[in-house]
Amino acid sequence: MQRTLLTLLLGLTLAAPAVADSVKVENAWVRATAPGQQVAGGFMNLTADADMTLLGGVSPVSKAFELHIMKMENGVMEMRQMKEIALPKGKTVSLEPGGLHVMFIGLRGQIKPGQKVPMTLIVKAADGKEQKLVVAAEARKAGGGHHH
Repeated sequence: MQRTLLTLLLGLTLAAPAVADSVKVENAWVRATAPGQQVAGGFMNLTADADMTLLGGVSPVSKAFELHIMKMENGVMEMRQMKEIALPKGKTVSLEPGGLHVMFIGLRGQIKPGQKVPMTLIVKAADGKEQKLVVAAEARKAGGGHHH
């Protein structure tokens, strides 16, 4: 009897959903660079299971990691830094060329096609708690945002 009860309790404990809100990261990739290039763009799809905010991140491949948006202003393509990117519950937010994206600034070396580029994203839940998401993005040639 005790063994059955213990097994049942263990099963319930293991089946309990995670308490923390989470963000699913899919199709993460970074644009490969030319030798000596100082910046690279990073792209991915983010889907949060609760209202959350992407605050930024860090990566060992660059001195700085920033959130950016590209948009047309009076017929001119402009890129601006953003303080944060909203991740509405259940909605996939696409970071893609020509729109929202992350920038690796002050590269410590060339990013070559096929290389895994590590980064840690910092997200904030509605309750103010921050969490770190570790991501390994594949480096792809320019125009390489498509699935292989």
